[in-house]
Amino acid sequence: MLAAALALLCMPDAAMAARDISLPDMQLTLSGGATEPEKVSVILEILFLLTVLSLAPAIMLTVTSFTRIIIVFHFVRQAMGLPTLPPNQVLASLAIFMTVVIMMPVGKEINDRALQPYLDERIGFREALTVAQEPLREFMFKHTREKDLSVFYGITGMERPRNKDDVPTVMLAAGYVISELKTGFTIGFLIYIPFLVLDMVVASILLAMGMMMLPPMMVSMPFKILLFVMVDGWSLLTTSLVNSFML
Repeated sequence: MLAAALALLCMPDAAMAARDISLPDMQLTLSGGATEPEKVSVILEILFLLTVLSLAPAIMLTVTSFTRIIIVFHFVRQAMGLPTLPPNQVLASLAIFMTVVIMMPVGKEINDRALQPYLDERIGFREALTVAQEPLREFMFKHTREKDLSVFYGITGMERPRNKDDVPTVMLAAGYVISELKTGFTIGFLIYIPFLVLDMVVASILLAMGMMMLPPMMVSMPFKILLFVMVDGWSLLTTSLVNSFML
């Protein structure tokens, strides 16, 4: 649902309305009847649509909660001393499922207010595009710091916006990604501290016992895994991450 809604944001009107229209032939000529420019226009719109669809996964991951989640997961994996467990595919899959759950209210609102009315031909493409942007922009504004947004205004030299409506969606998405990176690193640092303390305790014990040749990470790893399992770490971590977007 969310992927279809995001595709609506970038999909041209003629390409969306081509459901019941046969595609024109791909033969382009410089001379022809009065309908030839229209055929060329539709063909270019189809090519643009294919380009947008190829970028849709990247767009979906950058304007949703995926960035923060995947960063925190990697911090947890490094803190436990398991750089390859769980595998990247498992972490990415879990992050995608969590992203779907978190973004479900936004996707449902876009689907109900913009996508379905447009598919039913009750509203035009431009109106659907405007309506579809509102829930997503509201979500990004909620988790974007004003300082991070101002960075890109300083880079581009654009006039500062007077209100939220004056902020372009592209500029908002860029500021949102920066804010999510900072938030993800902050949460990851806080998660790293207990495991770091455990490493220091184990290293001090080994040093006191004169076992300086034994790597502390090798000894502390089972204890860190045991600690994480005993506190039901994955359930606690996923719940905390989901709640961080609900505040």
